[in-house]
Amino acid sequence: MRIWLDNDGCPQIVRDVVFKASQKRNLAVAVVANRFMHVPAGGLIQMITVSGSFDAADDYIADNAVPGDLVITADIPLASRIVNKGCTGLNPRGEVYTAANIQERLAMRNLMQELRSGGDIQGGPAPLGELDKKRFADSFDRMVTSLAAKGS
Repeated sequence: MRIWLDNDGCPQIVRDVVFKASQKRNLAVAVVANRFMHVPAGGLIQMITVSGSFDAADDYIADNAVPGDLVITADIPLASRIVNKGCTGLNPRGEVYTAANIQERLAMRNLMQELRSGGDIQGGPAPLGELDKKRFADSFDRMVTSLAAKGS
C-alpha cells in the first residue's frame, strides 16, 4: 500500500498527520505537486515534482496509483478517477470517496462550479480547523488500518 498525497492545495495539518503516521507505521508516501517542497528525510516519503501544466499532479497520481493505495485529495475529479480505478480516496476533512458516493459528489462539484462561474455564489469551503484535523486523523487511521489488513 502506498499513500498518495495530492499536495496542490493540501493543508499543512493534513501533511503533518500523514508524515507522522508514515514514520510511526512505516508507510510509503508519495507527495505529488507541481513545485518542490521539503519532506521529512528517511526514505519513506518521496517528493515527486511534475510539470506546472494544468492537472499534471492529478494525472500523475491517476496514472500511477494502483488498487489498494490510498489517495488523499480535495480534488473531486481526481477522486472519481482513482475510485473508478479501485483505489481508496480520502479528503482533507476526513470524508471517504467511494463508488457509492463519488458520482453524487462530482455532480455537486460541477453544479457549484457552474454557480460560481455565473456569479450566483462566491467563495469556497471554510479553512480547516481542529475538529477537521481530528476527523481527518481518525478517518486516515481507519483507512490505513483497513487497507493494511487487506494487503496482508
